Amino acid sequence: MNKSKFSLKLDGKEIKVDARRLAEQANGDVMVSCGDTLILTACVLDENGRKGLDFFPLSVEYRERDYAAGKINGSRYIKREGRPSDEAVCNARLIDRAIRPRFPENFFKEIQVMNTVLSWDGENDPDVVGLLSSSLALSISDIPWEGPIAAVRVGRINNEFVLNPTYKEREESEIDLIFAGCEDGKDVLINMIEGGLKEVEESIVLGALDFAKKYLKELINFQKEIVAEVGKEKMPVEPFSADIELEKEIREFLGDDLEKAIFQDKKTNTGEDKRLRNKLVSFLGEKYPEEKEKVNYAKDFFEKEVNRLIHKNIVENSKRPDNRKLDEVREIYCETGLLPRTHGSGLFCRGKTKALSILTLGGPEDQQLFQEMEIVGKKRFMHHYNFPPYSTGEVKGIRGPGRREIGHGLLAEKALLPLIPDFKKFPYTIRIVSEIVSSNGSSSMASVCGSSLSLMDAGVPIERAVAGIAMGLFEDPKTGNYKIATDIQGPEDHNGDMDLKVAGTEKGITVLQMDVKIKGITEQIMEEALVAAKKARIQILDSIKKVLPEPRASLSPYAPKISTIEINPEKIGMVVGPGGRTINKIIERTGAVINIQDSGTVFVTSEDEEAVKKAIIEIENITREAKVGEKFKGTVKKILDFGAFVEIFPGQDGLLHISKLGPGRVEKVEDVLKLGDTVSVEVISIDEHDRVSLKLLN
Repeated sequence: MNKSKFSLKLDGKEIKVDARRLAEQANGDVMVSCGDTLILTACVLDENGRKGLDFFPLSVEYRERDYAAGKINGSRYIKREGRPSDEAVCNARLIDRAIRPRFPENFFKEIQVMNTVLSWDGENDPDVVGLLSSSLALSISDIPWEGPIAAVRVGRINNEFVLNPTYKEREESEIDLIFAGCEDGKDVLINMIEGGLKEVEESIVLGALDFAKKYLKELINFQKEIVAEVGKEKMPVEPFSADIELEKEIREFLGDDLEKAIFQDKKTNTGEDKRLRNKLVSFLGEKYPEEKEKVNYAKDFFEKEVNRLIHKNIVENSKRPDNRKLDEVREIYCETGLLPRTHGSGLFCRGKTKALSILTLGGPEDQQLFQEMEIVGKKRFMHHYNFPPYSTGEVKGIRGPGRREIGHGLLAEKALLPLIPDFKKFPYTIRIVSEIVSSNGSSSMASVCGSSLSLMDAGVPIERAVAGIAMGLFEDPKTGNYKIATDIQGPEDHNGDMDLKVAGTEKGITVLQMDVKIKGITEQIMEEALVAAKKARIQILDSIKKVLPEPRASLSPYAPKISTIEINPEKIGMVVGPGGRTINKIIERTGAVINIQDSGTVFVTSEDEEAVKKAIIEIENITREAKVGEKFKGTVKKILDFGAFVEIFPGQDGLLHISKLGPGRVEKVEDVLKLGDTVSVEVISIDEHDRVSLKLLN
């Protein structure tokens, strides 16, 4: 009987694999754990699926279960998990981007890879475990796949790199990077990168990559041992059969028109290649009306020809489709204050890619609440990304945000987050929405730039602007020669071998994301790409500075006004009142929104500044504390034999003892005071129980 359980010590942490085949009807399945975080991955190939597909229908799912964290989340009426969280969607994309390039070319059978988080220990993030589990499930299955791949997370604390840091360690770390890679002889090539950074230099990223490679190699060898023990024989892949005669006919039809359509002297793409493709489809459709497979073949061949010509011209001649230099950024245009009633707006245009970013400010009560498997809490900065069909000149159904929109939105959010001012300094909730009004490549990085403009236009006190750029790679697999291209646009993005997104400030990188269509990239390619990305980033930041060099001095007049006061935490109950009656009356009288923290910090928010002032005065009157030596005009509220109680301000009485009513002896309090009298008094002492003693002033 084959061994089913395996383990590997990786820098002090144990990775465990259970390949006992719980999901025995799947093509491959495995359970992988790190600490007490455990994921089950099952992969299935549909051999009897849709016929005649001209694309690879891979779907990667990542599902968090509340039971994994020992939680029962949801409303009072619905306790079942619903749609995946944004974090889960991004984890699914993370796995997809790493495994997709390793499937055979011209393989069009439907495959689903399903990751389910069964246990979560609160220390080890399931995302890297899920990527490793997906690699293993595919590797030991009979599904054709050129694995394994490995993944690790790298942090950096006190100038030391840390492997797979815990959540707590990640809070202290200046980087949070995930590297995935595959074996290439004795070396490891990197095929996916994802992560956020706190304005770090390029050299630190390269150091993290070098640090990761040793552990990636260990994980790859570990998986190979498991595959040798329990792996299935891979099913044969039907070899691609080229239609030589049809290809010859297509080339004759296209002549040199295709190269002319792709490579123009103009900076803007006129769509000639699409029109030529449609002419080819019409020509073959009329010539072979009963042979639809020939038309489908021609569509695929046309795309391959475009890919071949773009690679050939860039690698051999440094010639790009729009005639730019390899390190040239498209024409940039920036504008702020476009929308009169929003709190901040910024338009960023780079060639045909245009992002309109709109910022809205809210009070602390507008923070987003989270109740997920990993996260329970509040979020005060949000960036959302919309990609309407008209941005690419298409007609499509309008639905909720897809995986791409969620992923791009969070990527830009991660890029901007290190520059968002501290809550104590700027107690606003901030939401930015980037509307991609026109897209021709690198729209996610354009949204970073547009969002920087909107932040400064709104007067949010960020220290520096953030900009992003997308880098591409074009490699000749026969010779190994390659060229790196700055600011890739549509056809380069679609046909390139790498999409590396880098965002940051003039000080350093804040976000990094990379995926490839080839096996992977070397450290040398990464270094060259980062150097070129920095050059482009500085150029874009200079363009932003020319339009708005720093945040505006004041907020929009339409933004809410927030004032903060500190009260004694023991007096929170006095402000709230029985059943919330006191605070609700203040809100009703002033129209302001009041948010009280357990620490005693009170935030008062309203679009009307006068309402804020009135609410603060009422709160101060309730929570005010007397000090020795202060003088008041108070009202006599109660008379007793030994003195009178005088209200010096709402909610605070002081004892005016009979001995303090005059310079001489007073026989009866009533000889000097009557109920309702207004008298001048001075605080002479406050005891350990906060009881106030007064004396009468003449």
